[in-house]
Amino acid sequence: MKRIGKKKKPVYKIVAADARSPRDGRFIEEVGSYDPNFDPMKIVLKKTKVTYWLKNGAQPTDTVRQLLQKEGVLLQMNLSKRGKSQDEIDARLTQFDADKIAKLERAKAKKVRLKERQKAKKAQTEEKKES
Repeated sequence: MKRIGKKKKPVYKIVAADARSPRDGRFIEEVGSYDPNFDPMKIVLKKTKVTYWLKNGAQPTDTVRQLLQKEGVLLQMNLSKRGKSQDEIDARLTQFDADKIAKLERAKAKKVRLKERQKAKKAQTEEKKES
């Protein structure tokens, strides 16, 4: 990953690079970007390029591997390696996307509940102070 963005607001490029190149040096191709500044972090991938490089022996870093798992790229590659048909792969990826959306909604609902509890607790402590 190559860092771009501003101070205290990082944005990362996901690139295919030769292992012999320096860390922030030359890279072969940009295959996506990752912006952790948004609430659900923003990940943009060129999936065809990512799968191309992974099939040709590219080794993702731990962080990039986690991002690829979150986007379902590794699931898609694993299913195709197992010899699944394209219909089965599409059905499984649709289920994966639905599960991901449900998980995000649960996380948002949990944040809302937490904020409500904090407001109630704050109001309760204010009442005690007034009494």
